[in-house]
Amino acid sequence: MILQNRLPYDLASVRPLPNIGPVHMADWLLVDEAYGAQMAERARLLDTDRAAVLQLDPDARPAAEELLEMVLANLPEGFVRESETVTRPDAVQVPLDRDDPMGTLGRLVQEDLCLLEKRPGSDEHVLTGAVLCFPAGWRLAEKMMRPLTAIHIPIPEYDDGIAKRVQRLFDGVQPGRPLMRFNRLWQDDPALFQPGPRHDNNERADPATAPYFRSERQCLVRLPQTRAVVFSIHTYVLTRAATEALSSAAR
Repeated sequence: MILQNRLPYDLASVRPLPNIGPVHMADWLLVDEAYGAQMAERARLLDTDRAAVLQLDPDARPAAEELLEMVLANLPEGFVRESETVTRPDAVQVPLDRDDPMGTLGRLVQEDLCLLEKRPGSDEHVLTGAVLCFPAGWRLAEKMMRPLTAIHIPIPEYDDGIAKRVQRLFDGVQPGRPLMRFNRLWQDDPALFQPGPRHDNNERADPATAPYFRSERQCLVRLPQTRAVVFSIHTYVLTRAATEALSSAAR
């Protein structure tokens, strides 16, 4: 069981959907108290079930390579780079495998990283690659090469109005000016890798009784050269008691 005991934002803050606002580029990638445990789980999944957690369309390879360089340029405090090796905050050394940019990223940072590109003939951004070790109710292989509206099925809140607003955000996000939002999920199971699929929203845990709270810190970052949009996901899982303590402290 891999748990955190705090969050980098105030759960009491409420904004209209899609609940998104600016964040500094220096605050894009985070390291928290579960870093070592989460990274060990990421390595396990990449070693034993790679096809389930990593996909990359061949035409998205330039975006993946650019993403690797952007992450290396924005690693938070605690990372040390020496030539083509990065030493992580937990002292694990990661070789920079240029032939496997998404796999390398999956062993460097806690964030899951999804690449979305607007391909010719499409009005929406399409998921063209990802390292997604901690899905919450969806399977990467089923969402690959699909547009935003199809990716969000069966989320009832994602109606036509929200879909248009989200697409405008993807169209408008600028290099060096990322956007951030977070969600709130109650779960009966604290496992990080929960691919589902969830067929409908009746399968969600009861928020009144579920023992675990899961929150995803989601950022949109524009890659300046390929113009792909990175959707990053930093996953937090807390017990109900820890979550209620945070909520009480914020009042």
